[in-house]
Amino acid sequence: MAKKVVVGMSGGVDSSVAAYLLKKQGYDVIGVTMQIWQNDEMQLGKEDTGCCGLSAVDDARGVAQRIDIPYYVLNFREEFRTCVIQPFVKEYLHARTPNPCILCNRYVKWEALLKKSIALGADYIATGHYARIKRLENGRYVIQNSVTAKKDQTYALYGLTQDQLSHTLMPVGDYEKEEIREIAAELGLHVASKKDSQDICFVPDNDYAAVVAREAKEELPPVGNFVSTDGKILGQHKGIIHYTIGQRKGLNLAMGYPVFVTQIRPDTNEVVIGTNEEVFTDSLICDNLNFMAVEDIAEPTAVTAKIRYSHAGAPCTIKKLADGRVACQFEKPVRAVTPGQAVVFYQEDYVYGGGTII
Repeated sequence: MAKKVVVGMSGGVDSSVAAYLLKKQGYDVIGVTMQIWQNDEMQLGKEDTGCCGLSAVDDARGVAQRIDIPYYVLNFREEFRTCVIQPFVKEYLHARTPNPCILCNRYVKWEALLKKSIALGADYIATGHYARIKRLENGRYVIQNSVTAKKDQTYALYGLTQDQLSHTLMPVGDYEKEEIREIAAELGLHVASKKDSQDICFVPDNDYAAVVAREAKEELPPVGNFVSTDGKILGQHKGIIHYTIGQRKGLNLAMGYPVFVTQIRPDTNEVVIGTNEEVFTDSLICDNLNFMAVEDIAEPTAVTAKIRYSHAGAPCTIKKLADGRVACQFEKPVRAVTPGQAVVFYQEDYVYGGGTII
């Protein structure tokens, strides 16, 4: 009997081709779109908002009909609000810059979907991520880089557990993006030329502050002071939710030279301003750890660390602290280490582990 796999179909070309590839490999494939938009009036149906809009259902259903697989829409609205939107808002209110896609992957696209899929008799879930799954000689599963570095999505998947990885398939990771589009075109899929999503699905027009303001309401931090590193007041900011480490645009400060956000202090409601050189650091501390290649680290370990999705990665040594957190010491200073973002550790071509920068 063929193994059954539930494919999370976003309405995009990658997950569409993933479903086709798995069917071609002999799996019993079921297509599913996760309903996570909070109400039907929210403008999440535009093509350029990506995986979570109302139009995603129409696109995914059309693909499922074309490749002849059953298709369903499952409601995960509550899980998405609890596990993604609420933590996103809370982090911004505490002067951190979160990555909601990491939370969505860990707790919604995997934990919630996998649980429901297993209950329906599925053996695996699958997605259209540009990543691969590898089992090391020690028996542990890791996320391995895709064959195409420019589309690699391993950074946002570091939080997945061993159990989740053991029940996951990622067929797209073996292909270049151009190859995926060619396969879709050959199949006559209408999503073959659909552009990739760029923004976070519940943040229209990339306006993070507007989402936080709408959700936080009376908790919203007031205006406060821009200050220099030595405490001098430089001007007034419009609220800490509007700023992130390394930011230059939108400060409206006439200093006579380029200035950047170097620190955000929620306790005093201050945004610290400094030079570009002051945005660099050679160390960080992280928590909320998840290791893939090992169960835990017992001694200092050399890795390459990415401090944001677009970061190329930098050599560093990670060391477990007495309180359970991990310290990262970089060989050379890195720019704009940002609390709330993930730091993901790599060895060779796979994810070693990662955590949240604090």
